[in-house]
Amino acid sequence: MSSVEHTPSESAPDAQKWADVQASADFTELKQRLRKFVFPVSGLFLAWYLLYVLLADYAHGFMSTKVFGNINVGLIFGLLQFVSTFVITTLYVRHANKNLDPLAEKLRNEIEGDGK
Repeated sequence: MSSVEHTPSESAPDAQKWADVQASADFTELKQRLRKFVFPVSGLFLAWYLLYVLLADYAHGFMSTKVFGNINVGLIFGLLQFVSTFVITTLYVRHANKNLDPLAEKLRNEIEGDGK
């Protein structure tokens, strides 16, 4: 997230300005950069979650295998779901800061008339 404070312009951008920005190469590039990250990572996470659910439902013996003490494979896989969520969040924030935010800021400036 940008740390620069923005104040609304005296006149809000009109519909044509929004349409022009939406049709621009920069906006298309922004959408492409977002999708290149979001779709594969979402697919991987959903596959990982589905694996966990299927193992929990159909592989009782494997999931109840004790690793140490009262800790079993199912508990570790369950906790790894939380870990993977935080990892994905961290990766997305890095991706957004590096690849999305600069271009989004440029588009915002164009919309608000702060630069071309």
